[in-house]
Order: sequence, then C-alpha cells, then structure tokens
Amino acid sequence: MNAHEIDYQIFGEEMQYVEIELDPQEAVIAEAGSFMMMDQGIQMETVFGDGSGKDEGFFGKLMGAGKRVLTGESLFMTLFYNNIPGKKKVSFASPYPGKIIPIDLDRFNGKFICQKDAFLCAAKGVSVGIEFSKRFGRGFFGGEGFIMQKLEGNGMAFVHAGGTTAVKELAAGEKLRVDTGCIIGFDATVDYNIEFVGGIKNTLFGGEGMVFATLTGPGTVYIQSLPFSRLASRVFAAAPQGGGKDKGEGSILGGLGNLLDGDNRF
Repeated sequence: MNAHEIDYQIFGEEMQYVEIELDPQEAVIAEAGSFMMMDQGIQMETVFGDGSGKDEGFFGKLMGAGKRVLTGESLFMTLFYNNIPGKKKVSFASPYPGKIIPIDLDRFNGKFICQKDAFLCAAKGVSVGIEFSKRFGRGFFGGEGFIMQKLEGNGMAFVHAGGTTAVKELAAGEKLRVDTGCIIGFDATVDYNIEFVGGIKNTLFGGEGMVFATLTGPGTVYIQSLPFSRLASRVFAAAPQGGGKDKGEGSILGGLGNLLDGDNRF
C-alpha cells in the first residue's frame, strides 16, 4: 500500500511536537498517548494491529497486534483522518525532553530499524513491525534484546529521542561503537552487533557496562545523547528513598541549604 503523502512542521527545542497537515481523505497513525491537539473535522479511530491499513484479514491483524506486544507497545494504535474538504492539522508531542526526527522511508529504501519505544507517528500505509536479531550475543547483552522495531513503507515516519541527536554516515566497513541505550535507529544496510568492553577493571569499575554496540556501515545511524532509561535512573537515584529526605542537590548543607536558597519545604 502506498503511504499517504503528508506535510509536516516540527516546533520547539527541548520539548518538541510535530504538526501534520492532512488533505481530505489523508490519515496518520500514532502511538497511544502521543496525541496533542487537532483541528475540528479530523476523526479519531482506534485500530487493531499496526495501523498500516493493509487488507490482511483478522488473523493478519492479530499477528500485527501480537508483534506490537512483543515490543512493549499497546495492541491498538490510533488513526487520525481528515474526512471533510479543506486542509486540517493534527499534532503529536514527544513524551520526554529531546528531539523528533522525521524519517523519509523512501530515502532508506523502504525500511528503517529503530529501538522499540522510538516510534511516534507515521503516514497511513507505513507498517510498524518488529525486527528479530539472529545473534545470541546481541539479544542477550545488546540492551534492546532480540527485538527492535522496523518501519516499512514509502511514506514519512517520525521517531523521538532523548537529549541531542547525532547523525553518522558510515562508509562500507566503517565501524562505530556506541552505548547500547544511545541508539535511536539505523539504515537496514547497517550491521548491528555487540562487542565486549574487555578488561576486568573496565568491566567492573568503568561504569559503562560489559558491552558496546557496534554498528558497521554502509548506512545512516542516529544516536541520542540522553536515553530515557538513563534519565529515569538519575531521577530515581536523586529521589527520596523509603520515605527519606532528598540529597539536597549535592549541597554540604543538605536540608539547611534548602532553607537558605528559598526552598522551604519540610
């Protein structure tokens, strides 16, 4: 199925949202919970499966929904379509600080691999499936497990990432070593594997885990500076534990420092 041709504009710096303009009868699919706002006249429909609109019958839709569950997503997706004359707009927001990245699947020969929670929305006709790793090492140590998301089709898709985004163009045979959590996605031509850090001191005391991800070209790789898992772990570490008090943001005065700087909570 040919994907709908949608126009878009991305707004914001640290907490971005994407505004998609729909011509009559055009539609966009999105993950549950990403919706921000829409013009009057746009209809919203919850659909079973990957939302691509392929005529694949009940069992095909059931398989698509099952694949989404394996990636940790909902069984359902939300379809937004414009069924009245005139252009209408619908917007979707990034779930945490970072960037929204437009992916033109035509540029990636119809297939883009991304981490399992990166997908935000796409033109109707784009298929959101899963990509299994055939390598035991990558599945066991790779951070993303055996399963990543794959976006297939010939339309626009949008993924989100934490912090600042780096884009690397790898030549044939060129390798890039990356923290496993910092990968956003990559071209289907890129080979993804894992590599052990090496050395007892590095493994036990280096603070970077046991493995790197190795990405080998040719192809394009997208990297994020602040994975959500890293952000969440820092917030959790700084939060009061077991009903205790917070850490005072590193101040040697602790709670007394809060009184002096105007934070008078008790």
